[in-house]
Parts: sequence; structure tokens; C-alpha cells
Amino acid sequence: MEEKVTVSDALLDSLEWFLDHLKVEKGASPHTVDAYYRDIVGIAEHIGRSLGSWSDLSVREMQLLDRYLAGIGQPRSAQRKASSFRSFLKFLKKNGVAIQVDLPSTGGFKIPKRLPKSLSEDKVNHLIESHGDEALLNRRNMMILELLYGCGLRVSELTALRTDDIDFSKSQLRVIGKRLKTRLIPIPIHTEEKLRLFLRDDRPQLVKIPVSELFVTRQGRKMSRQAVNTVVQQLAKNAGINEPTGPHTLRHTYAVHLLEGGADLRSVQELLGHESLATTQVYTELQVTEVQKRYDKFHPRG
Repeated sequence: MEEKVTVSDALLDSLEWFLDHLKVEKGASPHTVDAYYRDIVGIAEHIGRSLGSWSDLSVREMQLLDRYLAGIGQPRSAQRKASSFRSFLKFLKKNGVAIQVDLPSTGGFKIPKRLPKSLSEDKVNHLIESHGDEALLNRRNMMILELLYGCGLRVSELTALRTDDIDFSKSQLRVIGKRLKTRLIPIPIHTEEKLRLFLRDDRPQLVKIPVSELFVTRQGRKMSRQAVNTVVQQLAKNAGINEPTGPHTLRHTYAVHLLEGGADLRSVQELLGHESLATTQVYTELQVTEVQKRYDKFHPRG
């Protein structure tokens, strides 16, 4: 029995055109053609019910696509569907259909091999407040913790951070992330206060020659990623935290705590610098039903 499809004939006609191309010109197997059909029809049923043509795709439909893919919960399935739809839109665009939106990204669906558990709020507070001695390097190390957790930075972003990336007038950090994409991150008020003191009192004692990086070694050189990893692991050990804890743990904890506090998934995606909403959902390990509940509560069309 043929399954009922709730999208317009015009959209389906374009899809049939694409499937004929796969069969005749690409020599695709019936199994492959059927997989493309199911993937694209599934997407169309979620985002295309009000479309007269694929050329009418707008940012709104692409946001609905992100929501749909994020709700699948299986990274491989989400990636396959995104790839199928991207191939379809590329075909239409190549053949004269005016696709006005950016093609969907197929990245960001791979589950990290070792996704860390987030720390509880109590453990994070204990870690950051377990100052130990008042030595210069220890104060630098505590500032590293503050920024990793307070701003959710990748370790590579932290080591690349420069003093002129700090805008105290707006309480923001300018961060250069993956693929050299820039994003602005708000600095929590307590972190900002400590950062001001660090720049005024501590960093000048560490800098031997003019250097733009915010964090430097005892020799005054830019800190390496490995050095920051070692710092975080040692501070966690000193604080009595038994589970493995590194810079990525603090970034992960930052995201989880934001979402637990009521932040929407899209905002957290922007703060983390993720290209795909699905990446953020996998990364935070939230239950799909909880994400859906928040979306429906706060989205005007929910």
C-alpha cells in the first residue's frame, strides 16, 4: 500500500525529476533511490507543507529543518537525511531552480568518541573556589578555569585569546573559533571582575617581552593546548574531583548548565560556535522530549 504523502504535487514533481536523474544518469539502485525518496519526503512533510515550490524555501523552513534533524536523536540518520536533502537542492540549483537559502550542512552529527560527563554546579563552584596558594601561576591557572567554564571556550580558543579580544565596555569576549569564524560571548560579572584584576596585577608579572596572548607561561610565551590541559587536570585533582576533568569537560558543563537554566538550544548553539543545531543537541546529551518541550513553550509558532 502506497504511503500517504502530505506535500504538494509541485514539490513531489521536482523530487521525481531528481529520482529519475539518480536512476537514469547515475545508475543508482532501487534501494538507493527509495532511501532518497523517504529522506526527502520526510523532510518535506516537516518543512514544506506551505511551499508552492522549492524555490520558496526561506530561513524559516531551514530553521524547521534544523529542529527536525535535531529531534531525530540518531546522528547517522540525521546526517543521511541532511545529505540527501543537500544533494537534492544542489541538483535543483544546478538545473535552474532558484534556491535562495544556503544548502544545509551535513556536518556536526558525529557523536564524540569520548563525550565527558558534566560536573554538577556544586563541583564547578568548588573547583573554581579551591584557590590553593596565592602564587602568581596559581592565580593565572584559576583565571583559566574561570574563562573555560564562564564562557564555554574550546581549549584552542582559550590559548589563541588576545588581550584586545576583551571588550570590558560591553562585557564581551571576541573569540575566533573553527574555520576562523568570529563570535561574541558575554563574560559573567564575577568572571569579569577577576579578569580585570588578572590583567592589572598578574599578567604584567608574567610577560617578559611584548606578547598579545592573554595567557602565557612562566617564561612569558604563549601557552600550549597541552599546558592548559595539564593545568585543568591538576586543579581538578587538587580539588578532590575524581572523575576525568579537562577543558572540554568545563565547556560541556557550561552548555548543560545554560540549558538547565532555561537557555534555548539555538542560543547555546551560537555561544558554543556550532554550525549545526544537531551538534549542540548531541553535545549536551539532552533528552529530545525536553528540548521539544522548551521549543514549544517559548517559540511563537510552537
